[in-house]
Amino acid sequence: MASVSVCAVTVAVVEAYADLARRVLARPARLGPTRLVAVDGPSGAGKSVFAARLADAFAALPGCDRPPVIRTDDLLNGWDDQFTFWPRLENWVLGPVRAGRPGAYRRYSWVRRCFLQGEVPVPVGPVLIVEGVSAARAAIRPELTLAIFVTAPPELRVSRALARDGVEILPELRRWHAGERAHFAADATEAVADLVVDGAAVLPHDPDHYYVRRR
Repeated sequence: MASVSVCAVTVAVVEAYADLARRVLARPARLGPTRLVAVDGPSGAGKSVFAARLADAFAALPGCDRPPVIRTDDLLNGWDDQFTFWPRLENWVLGPVRAGRPGAYRRYSWVRRCFLQGEVPVPVGPVLIVEGVSAARAAIRPELTLAIFVTAPPELRVSRALARDGVEILPELRRWHAGERAHFAADATEAVADLVVDGAAVLPHDPDHYYVRRR
């Protein structure tokens, strides 16, 4: 573990994904038999990378399988479905898992602008990771084992999104960012998160196995 201090106040701490995975497993399941982990934060902050590395950390633990990772972007019916997708997640995944049954969802194609026919199975297991904007919203908070908020500077988040999806998305992206800001302000997501992660950390660390926690 390493830290950076200003006037004896720690502002950033390097922590291991493996230790975080163990902490999750040590906590009680609240979504039926499953420990639900939400990785929230604004677009381009690094949520997908964080969720994937955390899932890899679970898989590396003795006797553990890699948990399913649900990306909320796969459940959106286009740009206008920024927050109203939730019943789909509830009906297809959370509801069945809560009841101890496997779920399944259809992935949205942003190229074809429709949901694909094939279903992605979601088995019932000790851990389920849901990653995306509003994944840790107030409605699901009582059933979360861990709420994580990943953040990064706005300019970097925009550049990441444009590099990934192309400059033609800029008008929609600006509207999306305005929706995010309003949602996070009303939901107080970052303030109540169990863990706030720096998605643009400059503190030296091995990013495949460690992350930087903000305090």
